Amino acid sequence: MVRLVLFDIDGTLVHTGGAGTAAFTRTFASLFGLHHGTERMRFAGRTDVSLVREFFRLHGQAETPENFRKFFENYVFWLDHILKHNGGQSCPGIHAFIRDLQTLPEPPALGLLTGNIRLGAEIKLRHFGLWELFAFGGFADDHEERDHIAAAALARARRLMGPHLRPEEVLVVGDTPFDVRCGKFIGARTLAVATGGSRLEDLHPSRADWTVPDLTHVNAHEVCGRPRRK
Repeated sequence: MVRLVLFDIDGTLVHTGGAGTAAFTRTFASLFGLHHGTERMRFAGRTDVSLVREFFRLHGQAETPENFRKFFENYVFWLDHILKHNGGQSCPGIHAFIRDLQTLPEPPALGLLTGNIRLGAEIKLRHFGLWELFAFGGFADDHEERDHIAAAALARARRLMGPHLRPEEVLVVGDTPFDVRCGKFIGARTLAVATGGSRLEDLHPSRADWTVPDLTHVNAHEVCGRPRRK
C-alpha cells in the first residue's frame, strides 16, 4: 500500500504560463544586465540551483553564496509579480486525482518533490490554491541534484511519518524522465504524466510503473495498489 505520494510541481501539478522562466529572465536582467540570459538554457526537469549555476558559468559570474542569495531574493519577487498577471492553470486531472487519494480508505500523505526552491514552490502553489494540500517535501534548498532532493524528501517523511516507511510505500509523480529517475533512486514507485516537459513517447523509455497522457487516465486505487509496467 502506498503511504506517501510525492508530486513534482511544474508540468505535473500546474502550468504557470512561463512565469518561472520569465522570473529567471527578469532577475538575470535586473541583477546582471543580461537581457537574454535564458535563451540557451533548458528548464524542464532541472533544479533552480543547477539552472542558476549554469547561468553563472555561461556568463562568467562568480558562483558565490552571495550571488546565489541575491539571485533568489530577486527571483521570488519577480515570480510572485509575474504570476499575478500571468494566469496559468492546473494540469488536467490533478484535482480529481488528489480528491481520489484523499478518499481512499487509508489515504496517503501528500508531499512535494521538486526542483523549485521552497519559497518558489509555495508562491506557485498558493497562486493555484494548492499549497495547503502538501504536508512537506523535498526542494532545491535541500540539494542541487534532483536524486538527492528525493533522498531528502524520504528522510523528512520518515522523521514525520515514522522510520519504518519503506521506499515501495512511496509514489513519485512527475512529468519528465528526471522525475522517474529520482523516484527510482530512492526505490519508490513512479507515475509519469505527459502533461509538461516530455511527450508520452519520450517518457516510455524511463520505464515508470505507470506512464499516462495525463492524470485522467489513471485512478488512485490503481496506483496505490500493486505496481505494473506499461
